[in-house]
Amino acid sequence: MAPAQCARVQRVFHFGKGKSEGNKAMKDLLGGKGANLAEMASIGLSVPPGFTVSTEACEQYQAAGRALPPGLWEETLEGLRWVEEYMGARLGDPARPLLLSVRSGAAVSMPGMMDTVLNLGLNDEVAAGLAAKSGDRFAYDSYRRFLDMFGNVVMDIPHALFEEKLEAMKAAKGVDNDTDLTANDLRELVGQYKNVYVEAKGEQFPSDPKRQLQLAVLAVFDSWDSPRANKYRSINQITGLRGTAVNVQCMVFGNMGNTSGTGVLFTRNPSTGEKKLYGEFLVNAQGEDVVAGIRTPEDLDAMRDHMPEAYAELVENCEILESHYKEMMDIEFTVQENRLWMLQCRSGKRTGTGAVKIAVDMVNEALVDRNTAIKMVEPGHLDQLLHPQFANPEAASYKGKVITTGLPASPGAAVGQIVFTAEDAEAWHAQGKSAILVRTETSPEDVGGMHAAAGILTARGGMTSHAAVVARGWGKCCVSGCSSIRVNEIEKVVAIEDKMLYEGDWISLNGSTGEVILGKQPLSPPALSADLETFMSWVDEVRQLKGYG
Repeated sequence: MAPAQCARVQRVFHFGKGKSEGNKAMKDLLGGKGANLAEMASIGLSVPPGFTVSTEACEQYQAAGRALPPGLWEETLEGLRWVEEYMGARLGDPARPLLLSVRSGAAVSMPGMMDTVLNLGLNDEVAAGLAAKSGDRFAYDSYRRFLDMFGNVVMDIPHALFEEKLEAMKAAKGVDNDTDLTANDLRELVGQYKNVYVEAKGEQFPSDPKRQLQLAVLAVFDSWDSPRANKYRSINQITGLRGTAVNVQCMVFGNMGNTSGTGVLFTRNPSTGEKKLYGEFLVNAQGEDVVAGIRTPEDLDAMRDHMPEAYAELVENCEILESHYKEMMDIEFTVQENRLWMLQCRSGKRTGTGAVKIAVDMVNEALVDRNTAIKMVEPGHLDQLLHPQFANPEAASYKGKVITTGLPASPGAAVGQIVFTAEDAEAWHAQGKSAILVRTETSPEDVGGMHAAAGILTARGGMTSHAAVVARGWGKCCVSGCSSIRVNEIEKVVAIEDKMLYEGDWISLNGSTGEVILGKQPLSPPALSADLETFMSWVDEVRQLKGYG
């Protein structure tokens, strides 16, 4: 530790397998992600080692007019040295390269609202060292991803400028997927991405890894006060938080070939509540590919076929986490060369139907008592269950108008007029119109429009993408990964199969089946399930005692 500064308050907390300086009760100080990483590490799960810079440090940074508080950088470097010793690797050392992920994490989960940087620590020398160790393609794929993310998150360079270069490269080489590009293609792309920094910012990409780390930590602190984070907090009435923590963790790689991959799962189905793992997996990919909806992933069963040992350990970890937290959990994980690593866990966002079934089932499984189960269901969940559904989805007037089907990402029925931007969704909602937001994929900048829309339809992204997770948390109907639609935001037109639909055209979405239906479909009142009757009978018993509800 650095010299004591009059009983210095700890602001940096380590975690690694079997040992942690924090625990799940420390959410206010470590943020939800940091507290849960510490908890998972201390109960013996495989968590890549790292450290968390506290929310208190973020609060001090904001209070000092966005200046690093005295001593914090030195404490961060101490945390880094701890990870370097643990891993036997060094940040910036081409012979034994340590790469880092830098993620945010507030005390309240805010999906996609904060910024993440992966593969931090790469520069030309380290990439060459990594290539010698793990192969050219892997090294330069990691490098180009880092240049894109760091440029976007830390340097504020639009992601589209990097995406253009990638798309042009794929077109020039005559390939459809990023994974089809060769190591030489990716090396060339790295050079083009570095030029984007000069063109967009008039400055070179910062090649010193410690400078990269400092800039990334500051970017996470700054993201706390970004317009999208403020908007999400205001929509969800989240107040009284100190700021975001910063989680710095040793990178593990899902993009090291076909024995590696990455996934997101819920320990139960968040839409229906069914007691069955519900998730998605991508072979040879990094975590952001699944969450950001950039590639539409495979079902979790694909992992069982590709990597049975890692899958079996994952199933066991899910059981450990559910019984430890007594909750349905949302988990992100990576498999690196058949070895499973747990990247984060949190209480899973769920729909009203899911919440009630999970609460009732967990009582029946003797995992929680009735009082705890009642607290697991929020008033908003019960409100969702009272939403209307389509009147007759078996009728010819419905079936005959189904024009395409995507993934049923968030259940319910939505009827509205097509809009193509979040701003238009907010404007139409303000005029009392019902809007369906149609996007190629949503990003955290779209949250205002997603909240204002009656429903959301996206061309890309799976059941665990940003659009799906945010929509389910709000009980908002969403159909995602609808690969047959082509969205042209500029012309305000969407091609669905052989039909062209324009802004203002009416469509209906069935978030329970993924169907997209032409025109305005009639709605009918909701049906109440047996689980809801059971749950409400428990509430009635407690209400007599406590005046609940």
